[in-house]
Amino acid sequence: MRAVIASIRKELTGIFRPEEIDSLIFLIFEKLKGYSRTQFILAQDEELTSEDRQKINAIVGRLVQHEPIQYILGETEFYGLTFSTIPGVLIPRPETEELVQWIIKENTISSPSILDIGAGSGCIAIALKKNIAQANVLACDISPVCIATAKKNAEKNTVPVSFLEFDILKQTPPQNFPELDIIVSNPPYVRETEKMLMEKNVLNYEPGLALFVPDSDPLLFYRQIADFALVHLKNNGRLYFEINEAFGIECCTMLQRKGFSKVNLQKDMNTKDRMVGCILVRS
Repeated sequence: MRAVIASIRKELTGIFRPEEIDSLIFLIFEKLKGYSRTQFILAQDEELTSEDRQKINAIVGRLVQHEPIQYILGETEFYGLTFSTIPGVLIPRPETEELVQWIIKENTISSPSILDIGAGSGCIAIALKKNIAQANVLACDISPVCIATAKKNAEKNTVPVSFLEFDILKQTPPQNFPELDIIVSNPPYVRETEKMLMEKNVLNYEPGLALFVPDSDPLLFYRQIADFALVHLKNNGRLYFEINEAFGIECCTMLQRKGFSKVNLQKDMNTKDRMVGCILVRS
C-alpha cells in the first residue's frame, strides 16, 4: 500500500497541490477500503489485491484528466452528511456549508417554512431539514437531473423534503404555493469572463447551467429571486444568498432598494464576500 501511495503521488504531482494530493489519496482509500483516517495511517504496510490496484489505477487515470474526485467516487460529504454526486449536478462546496450554518444559527422559529431555489444536489435543503427537524422544506431546480438526484439524496439522508421542477426566471409558482419564513439560494453567479480563471475540473466537468451568468447581467438571478421573495416571504421572513465575491456591495444595494432590511454581507472562510442575508419587514 505504501508503494501504491507513492505511485499515486507521483502521477498527480504537477496537476494538484501537495495538500490536495494528500486529500485525494485518503478519499480513494476511504472509498475503496472503508478506512478512517487512523486506519489509513496504520494500514500502509498492508498488501493490496490486484483488483484494488486496478480500481486505483482507473481512479488516478480519471484524476489525471482533471475529472472531479466527487464524480469519480460518486459521492461527497456536506455538513456531516453524505450526498450522491453525478455529472450534471453541481458538487457541494465547503463555502455553502457556512451559508447553511448561518441560517441554522439565526433561525428562531420552531417549524419554519423554507424554500431552496436552485437545489442542485439538494445539499442546502437536506442539511437544513436535518438540523431544523420540524421545518417544512421545499426545494426547486430547473434541471430534471438535479431534481432526481436531490430526491435520492433526501432518501439517503432519511429526511422528507419536497422537490419541484421550476424555472425561477420564467415560471410563476403554483397558486397554492406556501408563504415562507426563509428563502435561500446559491444561484449561478460566475461571469462568462471568469471562465479563464477556473480550474479544469470545474470548467470541463461541472454543469454550466448551475455556474454561469451573462457578463452584462451578473445579478440576474438575485433580482428575480428578490422579487419572488417580496411576494412569497412572510412578514419578518429572511432571504439568504451565496454570492460572487465581486458583487457583494452591488447585491446589498439592490436588496436595500427593493425594501429589504438589515442587509448583512458575510465573508467566507477565505475572507471573501460570499453570503448575504436580509429581512423583509412588511409595513
